[in-house]
Amino acid sequence: MGNRRAAWLAIGIALGLIVGLNVSGLWPQVPLHAVATHGQDNFAICTAPMDQDVEAVFVLDFVTGDLKATVLNVQMRRFNTLFEYNVLRDLPAPTSKNPQYRIVSGFANIRQNVAAGQLASSVVYVAEVTTGQMVVYGIPWQSGRASGVMPVKASLVPLDRWQFRTTPIRNP
Repeated sequence: MGNRRAAWLAIGIALGLIVGLNVSGLWPQVPLHAVATHGQDNFAICTAPMDQDVEAVFVLDFVTGDLKATVLNVQMRRFNTLFEYNVLRDLPAPTSKNPQYRIVSGFANIRQNVAAGQLASSVVYVAEVTTGQMVVYGIPWQSGRASGVMPVKASLVPLDRWQFRTTPIRNP
């Protein structure tokens, strides 16, 4: 009986210590970041972190192939940075008039090259399901841009292509 009490007392002390360190901020904490993706009919949307302060929201129009994104300026509380790119250049629509795109963001700590321009640590993947192709796009970004007063308009940067299916799906 005495050993059981001592064990429970030790467990209680350990849990209390862990909770106390977390509450006081002394325990190491790992920030969590979540992204969202949704698609329906001829439209898809996703978010991607640009830096530790802000994220971008991406919208893909299946009809036109336009991939557009914007970032909220944290000082002005308005969308001040805009990105545009037409994915039909890289992912031509199949012979049918109903392409099936999917979009998702991801993390890539790409080596920065000042001459080629700096990129965010997020990338955006766009796939066209019927042709089985995917392209990854880099996002031109400089830390601190989310609080700048000058509007910025830039183009997304295609980084690479992947053929994930070799036989295209035939639409009836």
